[in-house]
Amino acid sequence: MTIKPFEPKFMKISILTAAMQELTPREIRDADPDRAIEEWIAYAREIGADHIQLSSALHPTETDVPPEAMLDPVANTLDLRQPFNRNRADRVLASLKQYNIGITDVGYFDNLLHHDKEVRAKKHEFMLRVFDAAVLLGVDAVCGFVGRNQMLSMDQNLQDFRESFIPLLKEAKSRGLVYRVEQCPMPGWNTSDNFHNNIAYAPGPWIALHRICEQAGVGDQFRIHYDPSHAILMGQDTRSIFQYLQDSGYDFLIGGFHVKGQVIDARGVSAWGYGGQTMERGDWIDGQPSPNPSDQLNAWLKQVILCTHELPGTAKHDPLAYLQNRSVDWFDHQLAARELLSLNIAETALVVEHEFPPARIQDKERLRPILQGSVAFIRKIDEAAAGMYALQHEVLAAQGISTQGRGREPFRS
Repeated sequence: MTIKPFEPKFMKISILTAAMQELTPREIRDADPDRAIEEWIAYAREIGADHIQLSSALHPTETDVPPEAMLDPVANTLDLRQPFNRNRADRVLASLKQYNIGITDVGYFDNLLHHDKEVRAKKHEFMLRVFDAAVLLGVDAVCGFVGRNQMLSMDQNLQDFRESFIPLLKEAKSRGLVYRVEQCPMPGWNTSDNFHNNIAYAPGPWIALHRICEQAGVGDQFRIHYDPSHAILMGQDTRSIFQYLQDSGYDFLIGGFHVKGQVIDARGVSAWGYGGQTMERGDWIDGQPSPNPSDQLNAWLKQVILCTHELPGTAKHDPLAYLQNRSVDWFDHQLAARELLSLNIAETALVVEHEFPPARIQDKERLRPILQGSVAFIRKIDEAAAGMYALQHEVLAAQGISTQGRGREPFRS
């Protein structure tokens, strides 16, 4: 018998800077881009986060998808209209040191398999600038999407990924970076009836894509940035997904987390079903996709008619909803990650992502206590899960003392 000390291990608590796109007014940040990063670093300290996920995006004047067409417009906190050089990086690093804040990764969320060659080339060129900025900031990972070529079938998209996306991963490898894919299916990204517009949306596609990466010598560059809200959207639950990855030999594939929830509206599911093809959304006018970006926003009714995003801690505790996969069981999410995935816990980030519609406000004073509460909630949930895991799987196990009960089981309806 071995007496093992109680030593729980905690994850990093981070926040995506898209939680408030306009923390720094546009007229100030456009003239002084890095001011936006400095003010977000200070804000992160105020709300209790230890790290930020630094959001980058094509400037609103340069993007092919207007902000008015996006349910949650991404933030170009990291503004790359001009080169991000050593001087800019040193300014940001000085601010990080001043507030004792870290950067978990840099995020650029766009369709990197866009069917228009010129649009795709522009996005890839921007991603390379994101890679270079990450290196200058001493960050080892970039987070984003794969996307989908709308002109091709899913199988054809795998070949497109091989030909077009693998070169990006080779560029990441040459810079010592890992690319983490968020698995959002992006149903409202365009006015088509496709529900899955980011092909890396679930474990089956992740494994297929990773096999292509392994064949190309960039398997270590491809990881998943798992977000449980998207699992709920597709009728899945975290524990079953993690068990499936472990059973398939891919428990190493998840490298980070967006902690954002989802609350299913059973009436919406009754009307359309999960992934159902909604009609008369308002993004088509007279039988054609509307050219008006504010009309195109209605394409997101493919998703929001089924559910509402949860900022962690804002949805009521609902054990029945957890068992029916209608809401995220945050405690079991953190417990399952420790029990089923191959993770370096101390280096794994929990990135709070804020897309809860009633609280999507661009007022930092009103938003501050809301984000403070969510960050505190996730920190305590992780600490509780870490404590239970260390007690049961390390302390008691070392002394041969069995635990009680059954716990939540994967693949159980």
